Amino acid sequence: MTLRIDISGLPSERLRFAASPLAELTAMLHVLAEPGHHPHLAGWAGGVWAGLPPELAERLREAEFLWRSSQADFLIPARPRPTLAEELDDVDRIDDATYVTAALVTTCGGNRVRFAAPSPLTDATARERALDLAQARGARQEAFAERLLTDPAAVRARVRDTLEQCAGAFFDAAWAGVAVQLATDLRLKNDLLKRQGIGAALASVSGAVTLAPDGDCIVVDKLQDKATAAHGTGVTFIPSVFGRPHLVAVHAPGWQPVVQYPVAEPSPSEPVSLETVTLRLEALAHPVRLRLLRTLARGPHTTGELAHVWELSPPEVSRHLAVLRRAGLLTPRRQGRYVRHTLNLPDLTALGADLLAAVLR
Repeated sequence: MTLRIDISGLPSERLRFAASPLAELTAMLHVLAEPGHHPHLAGWAGGVWAGLPPELAERLREAEFLWRSSQADFLIPARPRPTLAEELDDVDRIDDATYVTAALVTTCGGNRVRFAAPSPLTDATARERALDLAQARGARQEAFAERLLTDPAAVRARVRDTLEQCAGAFFDAAWAGVAVQLATDLRLKNDLLKRQGIGAALASVSGAVTLAPDGDCIVVDKLQDKATAAHGTGVTFIPSVFGRPHLVAVHAPGWQPVVQYPVAEPSPSEPVSLETVTLRLEALAHPVRLRLLRTLARGPHTTGELAHVWELSPPEVSRHLAVLRRAGLLTPRRQGRYVRHTLNLPDLTALGADLLAAVLR
């Protein structure tokens, strides 16, 4: 499963790397709403919640659908500005229909609805559908959607005021703390883009972001099958410290493609592809292969030994071992006339974390 961004004919200068205060604030708000996704930031999140004024804490819970399970597209700007205020000004310039559509996608359940046309602001049927979807997610979501559809201007002003209050409460201090790290990452990315081209720059973003062999498409390894195009607009890549481990992509029709990527840790581990995770899960789904792994966990065995232990035919064992090898869970080693199969225990142990990383990515 991938997100594919068509960049055929796109000049290299239309691929931009830039830091965004608003996108980083959105990442911080997601951490506050879902600290379980970011155990390395649990202490920070707990400290922020403890220090928030009660009114601001309630406001964040009221609007958390804009950044909790997915981020509203207008919170990940395609044209980052130097300051949060400037980026919020750009959000204010978005028309109500576009703003409401983006907000309702997050409030009403991710990819379940996109409200392409007609607009729920003007069409009664679309409005009712939006409210039904919001109601299914809970009373708070329904109330937020109701207010947004009834008086979008008031909700927009309240959301902006809430984000501005976050600046003084915690964002300004946190932004100052990560600014140098973001600037360092941007220097690396822009230097690679200039000297070695798009492929090298993308490779430095994440092992989950690649350039297609024909050079006409950026491929993002995510748990979705989507496609968008950057013709006439370009693609923006925004580094994030607080966004780790997520790889956030704006790809909805009408929006310029944007990818917010996690800045690498000092000793980053290469992300395991979704294809590899899927292969391993499929390999483990068969009871015979689980039995074979149980024996191999105790030490290397030959095909004949495994067949004897489990009273199977050697050809049947060979077929199952081939599946496990393709999934990267076994390593065959020849010792004289025998081939012994060894369980790759670290890869099997990491499967839970790899699966979680692929889902969260």
